[in-house]
Amino acid sequence: MPEGAMKAWLESSHFSGNNAEYIEELYESYLENAHSVSDEWRKVFDELEKIDGVEVETNHSVVRNEFRQLAKEGVKHVTVGAESDAKQVRVLQLINAYRFRGHQNANLDPLGIWKRERVRDLELTHHDLSKSEFDKEFNVGSLAVGVESMKLGDIYKTLEKTYCGSIGAEYMHITSTTEKRWLQQRLESVQSQANFSKAEKTEILKDLIAADGLEKYLGAKFPGAKRFSLEGGDSLVPMLKQLITRAGEHGTKEVVLGMAHRGRLNVLVNVMGKNPSKLFDEFAGKVDQIGSGDVKYHQGYSSDFVTPGGNVHLALAFNPSHLEIVNPVVIGSVRARLDRRDCDKGDLVLPITIHGDSAIAGQGVVQETFNMSQARAYKVGGTIRVVVNNQVGFTTSKPEDTRSTEYCTDIAKMVQAPILHVNGDDPEAVVLATQVALDYRNTFKRDVVIDLVCYRRHGHNEADEPNATQPLMYQKIKTHPTPRQMYADQLDAERTLSSAESKELVEYYRKLLDEGQCTVEQWRPMTEHSVDWTPFIGHDWDDEYDHKIDLTKLKSLATDISSYPEEHKLQSRVKKIYDDRKKMAAGEKLLDWGMAENLAYASIVDSGERVRITGQDAGRGTFFHRHSVLHNQDDASTYLPLQNLSKDQGPFEVYDSVLSEVAVLAFEYGYTTAEPSGLTIWEAQFGDFANGAQVVFDQFISSGEQKWGRLCGLTILLPHGYEGQGPEHSSARLERFLQLCADHNMQVCVPSTPAQVFNMLRRQVVRPMRRPLIVMSPKSLLRHPLAVSSLEELADGTYHNVIGEIDELKTKDVTRVVMCSGKVYYELLEQRRKNDQKDVAIVRIEQLYPFPEAELKDVFAQYPNAKDFVWCQEEPQNQGAWYCSQHHFRSTIPAGSTLTYAGRTASAAPACGYMSLHVKEQQALVNDALTINKA
Repeated sequence: MPEGAMKAWLESSHFSGNNAEYIEELYESYLENAHSVSDEWRKVFDELEKIDGVEVETNHSVVRNEFRQLAKEGVKHVTVGAESDAKQVRVLQLINAYRFRGHQNANLDPLGIWKRERVRDLELTHHDLSKSEFDKEFNVGSLAVGVESMKLGDIYKTLEKTYCGSIGAEYMHITSTTEKRWLQQRLESVQSQANFSKAEKTEILKDLIAADGLEKYLGAKFPGAKRFSLEGGDSLVPMLKQLITRAGEHGTKEVVLGMAHRGRLNVLVNVMGKNPSKLFDEFAGKVDQIGSGDVKYHQGYSSDFVTPGGNVHLALAFNPSHLEIVNPVVIGSVRARLDRRDCDKGDLVLPITIHGDSAIAGQGVVQETFNMSQARAYKVGGTIRVVVNNQVGFTTSKPEDTRSTEYCTDIAKMVQAPILHVNGDDPEAVVLATQVALDYRNTFKRDVVIDLVCYRRHGHNEADEPNATQPLMYQKIKTHPTPRQMYADQLDAERTLSSAESKELVEYYRKLLDEGQCTVEQWRPMTEHSVDWTPFIGHDWDDEYDHKIDLTKLKSLATDISSYPEEHKLQSRVKKIYDDRKKMAAGEKLLDWGMAENLAYASIVDSGERVRITGQDAGRGTFFHRHSVLHNQDDASTYLPLQNLSKDQGPFEVYDSVLSEVAVLAFEYGYTTAEPSGLTIWEAQFGDFANGAQVVFDQFISSGEQKWGRLCGLTILLPHGYEGQGPEHSSARLERFLQLCADHNMQVCVPSTPAQVFNMLRRQVVRPMRRPLIVMSPKSLLRHPLAVSSLEELADGTYHNVIGEIDELKTKDVTRVVMCSGKVYYELLEQRRKNDQKDVAIVRIEQLYPFPEAELKDVFAQYPNAKDFVWCQEEPQNQGAWYCSQHHFRSTIPAGSTLTYAGRTASAAPACGYMSLHVKEQQALVNDALTINKA
């Protein structure tokens, strides 16, 4: 329609000013279904000018903007003859208001103690409407599919039931019209009311009986014991079982859950199918435990769950007390399972994370995992996020003390996730919301949140006294019936299931507990093992393995990773690096660090194994050394030589991560606990950035095997070394990792040559053991003229835990031995050569844990006259390896020898902030280490 004709038509029909909103609503309905509007309107929209090659959504926005502009230019008020048109607009505004704000009037609080502000947008009078007009018919836009108009009274009733019942839906913050329309249709078509069969309702009741029955049984059998009861949030059990069942119906093969302690024991027994007799033994202390073990409500579990679509493998992640930290671990585990199944859409594996109301709002890792949800390196096709909202938080907090938003779930709006608030005392509404949430996730591959509004019948734990801090709430709770009682009464009243039949179900569940039988009918013995860990169990550090690599093959790989298409134009500095790599491949130059590292990856993927690297600058390398991703300077396209070695190679993935440490490291930990093969690396941009992920090191990486028997082969690269760049970009806090070392739980290595990094990375894959590897990786050594290696050194395949003296010294002349690790070795070596000293040997300890005592003793045995042993480090005395490792040093030096320290004095800061002072300190510690006769 030409602009002039459109303007004339609008003015003649009295559609201007605010009335443009009515036209927008009709036009959106028309775009979705042309027959949803009247013949007159359809004709108008059919005649609108079409733009070739532009999608419908864009057409809509163009036309909408024209409407708005014309509305501004047209008449600013409704004329006398346009009263019905104005009312029609008001009705559509009312519909829109309920979609936006209906949740604020929804019946969400089981206790009825929420005090909510009046929402004027939902009142008829706010829209110049009244109940006296309930019999008048109005066009309903997209409110009812296939229905063009309804009486105002029916419209109002539909809106109230849909948006102000037991489900409060927040979704209008989503920018995608398709997603909003989808949610509107799902909710409005059934008015947010469930319609379940007798069998389905009986199943819901049985789940509530199980949730309630287990807690009461534990409370009676083990009074006063901590169990972090689910009571009040009982509907979590039917919710989870519905999620698993429906996921299985749609082809999902695995479900991974993560949750804190609240309700965990209930989920273990009544969802995962853990035998209750085993739980009772744990309460009674009858457990044979290897390692340190962990408390009952931190334990994980795996089982199979039968669904109409086949067996679904369930995995409940082990979780420490740091509540929300398990979320990225779960999502990382899911990504590994999806990668193994070659599923990039997320259809085959479903992540479910269960949050507390205070935790989801209060802990930053939640924001990080939301932010990661659509990033290339971390997407899993959406996560179902369930909040067990007991309205108290963790101990005595009030909502106004735990967040600055109306809902604890408002954080989810950052990624436009729909949020379904649901009353936990209406289990049918809970199950309906669950179905909608799962179907949304499966359709749009995005996160979705279910806010299960409930209460906590007891205190934070069963020994707590909640009346001390929440007297009014707990007076209400004391007289409030359980969800099981309420639902059984409802089914009896509607004659679906009699009270006698309900009682029989209660007695049957109690009988299962008494007999110690599995309470989950859908439980099956595990057949859907996601991965076989047996080849990696029971191995020690010194087990033999095939570590060498054929030199001819290595040279061929070196050529392959140095090649790229001629038309792929490189930046000049990068081209120089690749020109040098071609010379290294040809044997014309010794290999530098970047070449050796990339060759390690090449050798791994060439063998069919995978390599996954993430970090804030992983593709290029923070210090401009890796360049595994080549960027075309003409069109910004990328080329990865490591992805183009052969047809049969393993996958190579490198991602520049989101700007996070704790969530991405936890994600990679989760990935490696679900995938033992290949090499998984997280690289900190600077070593000190690992500080932000300390909880992952403390509660997962260092202790996961001891607490839970969880093997993990994650490799962590932490750039470390004193180059005068100030306190925060010098130290990766080596001492913290050494303090965590015990029971052979992980490796801490400080490689000093390209050959060492090559063989260290390969060792992490080819050795039949899976334990974390912490690497103090270099910065200046990446291009140090002495830090080079030959292809032959790489092909040897050996990582040397100790490297002895490389200069030709007469062993009988050596009276002092200096031990060190990392970059300081080269400074010691150059200074000793400059001094022309022949009586000091320098020994590199390349693996600080497990400490290579026997290898070091063999090196020391070469120097019979050495009685003076020195440990030299760059770090301050209270940092680095000195305090944590000197007992190892003392145990290896010969009897009658002395051990002294050469390094910086103790300091509260990791390093000084001025280059001049750094140089002075560095020279002093080098001189101190090499000077035999001290003043």
